[in-house]
Amino acid sequence: MAMIPATNRKLRTWSQFGDVKRKPTPYEAVTGKFHYHFRREPAPFEMDPHTPLNLWYLKNREGSAFQVDDWEQFRDPFKLTYRDYVAMQHEREIFVDGMIDRAEASNHPATLSPEWVAALGDVLVPLRFPIHVLQMVSLYVGQLAPSSYITNCAHFQAADQMRRIQRIAYWTKVLDNAHGGDIASTERSRQIWESDPAWQPLRKALEELLITYDWGEAFTALNVVLKPTLDAMFNEAMSELATQNGDAFVAELAAEFAHDSARSRDWTQALTAYALERDPKLSGVLDGSVQKWTPIADAAVDGFAPVFSKAPIPFNPAAVTEKARSTRDEFIVGTSI
Repeated sequence: MAMIPATNRKLRTWSQFGDVKRKPTPYEAVTGKFHYHFRREPAPFEMDPHTPLNLWYLKNREGSAFQVDDWEQFRDPFKLTYRDYVAMQHEREIFVDGMIDRAEASNHPATLSPEWVAALGDVLVPLRFPIHVLQMVSLYVGQLAPSSYITNCAHFQAADQMRRIQRIAYWTKVLDNAHGGDIASTERSRQIWESDPAWQPLRKALEELLITYDWGEAFTALNVVLKPTLDAMFNEAMSELATQNGDAFVAELAAEFAHDSARSRDWTQALTAYALERDPKLSGVLDGSVQKWTPIADAAVDGFAPVFSKAPIPFNPAAVTEKARSTRDEFIVGTSI
């Protein structure tokens, strides 16, 4: 049988990666070049170029000032596939389930003072509203991202936020079963979120984030400025507040969520470093968004920090503010913007 000339050999399934000298990793094989529609001419999607969908992407993704010549070489520091993410978080969820089982078996909720439970109703329970906004914007950033390597990171981040919402909601019901009252009332939490003066700068910041459509600015506002700032309050300050009020469970739960936040910061810094390495001029683009959103984040912190003083053993609002700002500022320095 005659040998097939090398020039006539069929292309392998990974030929879309170009003239590569190695087989792509499983991570690359299921992630690379899925966004075929990025910079596609004459329009991203196979429909009239003037349809609202095409115009939206052309304006807010291709038209964003946050651009490099090739986004496909970016890699998640953790190189997570969906399978990897589910396996990793399955282990973390088993850990949290164990925490809950121990707390319920020891009747921990019933040992909490009514004053502390009331404080949780004002501080912890309504957090599902702002956290849900962080989830929604993470999904938007992923939806408009120019590469699926970025999309995966953003969507896993959104899943992290949903995990936080679910756990807070579950514990809210546990507290309600143990203490009664209206702590689990959606109407009460919504009233706090929509009307409590301390929450309004935070709500304003997040509602402005929801209408930030340029993908580069949305990414920077969310991942570089607002999320690191708020995570310092929602995770670190909340854990310390719970500890000093004798609530080991909420302290551990907040500390557990910090693992997800750390992974978010890692891929954010990796993406900004990737972009700046390819185009140092993007430092001005990123810095412009940082300068715009930092005062908004500071106003949110200044408004929300006094809520921590509602606890029986209060947390100094000035300490909350300092922790949130210093954590964010240190993080921004690490992004080399």
